[in-house]
Amino acid sequence: MLLTFLAFFICSIVIFYCGSRVSKYGDILAEKTRLGGTWIGLALVASVTSLPELFTGISAVTYVDAPDIAISNVLGACAYNLLLLAMLDVLHVKAPLSSKLHIGHIISAASGILLLSIVSLSLLLRKIIIPLGWIGPYSLVIIFVYFSTIRMLYSYEKRRYTHYLKEKVIKLQYEDISTKSALFYYLINAIGVIMAALFLPKIGVNLAKETGLSQTFVGNIFIALATTLPEFVVSFAAVKRGAIDLGIGNILGSVIFNILILAIDDFFYLKGALLNSEDYRHITSALFVISMLGTFIIGIIYRTEKKAFPMAWDSLIIALTFLIYVMLLY
Repeated sequence: MLLTFLAFFICSIVIFYCGSRVSKYGDILAEKTRLGGTWIGLALVASVTSLPELFTGISAVTYVDAPDIAISNVLGACAYNLLLLAMLDVLHVKAPLSSKLHIGHIISAASGILLLSIVSLSLLLRKIIIPLGWIGPYSLVIIFVYFSTIRMLYSYEKRRYTHYLKEKVIKLQYEDISTKSALFYYLINAIGVIMAALFLPKIGVNLAKETGLSQTFVGNIFIALATTLPEFVVSFAAVKRGAIDLGIGNILGSVIFNILILAIDDFFYLKGALLNSEDYRHITSALFVISMLGTFIIGIIYRTEKKAFPMAWDSLIIALTFLIYVMLLY
């Protein structure tokens, strides 16, 4: 068991280091291509920081034959990402974090709720859903909703052009790094993330066997924690330098990109529709993440100006929801 935990620790360190570097050079490439800050946080940086979830899921369904690890990793990563919102609120001591966010984030959060609702219904109705070959029809719907959301947010950001320019000034700090150099280091560190992520499913299966815990619990807690390390690093750095919308856009973008990963995994899982899982705890995971997103939306709309605790009431509810979620899974 000690060797298994050591392997898990090493993979986590590699993902932490290389994932943060991938995010940095992805941010540089975003600046060089002159794309909007908030949209970059959602579309480009989020897809970059979600590389561990992507390749962990593909590895889980192709090499390890552990679809439950793939599903629980994605849903657990979504929960960890939203817990990060509460942690960032503690870091932002001047005022509640939700009071400083623009309402455009509601589009991302609402899309996350829609995507997770599709996943929940697909798990619930798995016995009557007819797959298209080996692929569940819900995967095609997820892909459509995801790219529709990206397009919608791009249009929204264009209308926010003045605020976009303000964010652009904050992000312009890489003039001394060439596009060629940024691309090279981006690819090198991306390979490091991919290699470490490929080992995680096998380690997760071994952890489940050696500890007596279920694959669903291990995927939701251990594997999801390791694969969300890049999001932690990027979002903390963004908030510290004042790019709050970039950091939150990264978190919400990671949530909806993670659901897209389920659709991608479905294409790689040739034994049948991925969400034909017998483990109904996946539905519980999805519903808890939906409730956390709902709380986030309420917090943005209500916009409380003060917080009596180190975190605002909405962040506190999100943190408590996550704690209950972990306890129920265990």
